[in-house]
Amino acid sequence: MTTPSEPPAPSGGPASTRPGRKLGPVADNVGSAHRAWLDPMRSAYLSSGLTLNELSTRVRFAKSKISEMLRGVGLYPRLEIVLRLATELDMPNWPLYRLWKQAALETHKSSDWISGCTNRTAVKTTHIAPPLDHSALRQLMEKDYELYAQTFLDDDQRDIAVRDAFDRLWLSWNEALASHDIRRYAWNVLRTTVMARTPHRDGRPELGDAAFDTVILQSLAEPADCAHQLTETLELFAAISRLPDRQLDVMVLRRLRGFTPEQVSSLLGASLATIRSDERHATRFLDSVIPPPSTEGITP
Repeated sequence: MTTPSEPPAPSGGPASTRPGRKLGPVADNVGSAHRAWLDPMRSAYLSSGLTLNELSTRVRFAKSKISEMLRGVGLYPRLEIVLRLATELDMPNWPLYRLWKQAALETHKSSDWISGCTNRTAVKTTHIAPPLDHSALRQLMEKDYELYAQTFLDDDQRDIAVRDAFDRLWLSWNEALASHDIRRYAWNVLRTTVMARTPHRDGRPELGDAAFDTVILQSLAEPADCAHQLTETLELFAAISRLPDRQLDVMVLRRLRGFTPEQVSSLLGASLATIRSDERHATRFLDSVIPPPSTEGITP
C-alpha cells in the first residue's frame, strides 16, 4: 500500500476513442443494488477497448440488447448474458453472481426466476476464493467498515452493504491495484455502497437511528445522563449530516466511533495532515451551529 497523499485527478476514461456510438448513461431508475454490479461492468467495458459490435459478435447477443443492459434499460437481465459479458470482460463470476442475485431480489424477482436463471446458465457460479491481497485488505478493514456502516444502517443492511462493497471491490480489483492508493479506492467503494442504502433527507444522510450505538452513549450508565446526552447527540448528528463528505466521514469516525486521527488516516487513505485539517474545519462548523449547553439554574 502506498503512503496516503492527494491523488491526481482521474482521467475520466480511456485515452483512445472507440468507433461507433458512445455508450449512454445509466438510466435514472436503476437501483443501488443493480448499480453495484452494473457500474463495475461498465468500467470494465470502457477500459477493454472493445466496441459494442465486437462484444456483440463475441457473445452472440444483439448489440442493441447489450447497450440496453449496460445502461440498465428494460427488464432486469438474466444471469446467462451477464456472465457471458463478464467472461469477455475478464470479470470474476462469483462476486458478480452474488451482486446480480442481490439486485434481482431487490427488484422483486421471484426465487423461482432466480433459480431458473442459475440452472439455465452453462457458466459456473461456484464459490472461488478472491485474490490473496483482496482477502488481506478485507481482513484488515472489515470490522472498521462495519462500524462506519452501523452509524447509518441497521444490522442487516450494514452486513449487506459491507459484503456488497467487498464484492464490488473484487469486481474492479485490477483497477483498485492500479489506483494511487488502494485504501482510498476501497473506502470510496465502501462509502458509495453504504450511502446508496442510507435514508436521506434533503439530500443529506440521516444518522439519527444510530444514536443508541455511539461511543458516547455506550459509556453512560445513569438514565438521566442518557436522556440528556441523547438530545445533544441527535443535535450533533443533524449537524454532522450537513458536512462535506470527507469531513462527515472524519467526524463520524472520530466523534462517534472513537478512532484516532492515525486510524482514520489509514482507513480513508488520506494523509494525517488532511484528516486533521478536515477535523478542524468540521469542528468549527459544528461549534457554530450547535448551541452551547444550557447553564440555566446553575449557580456560579
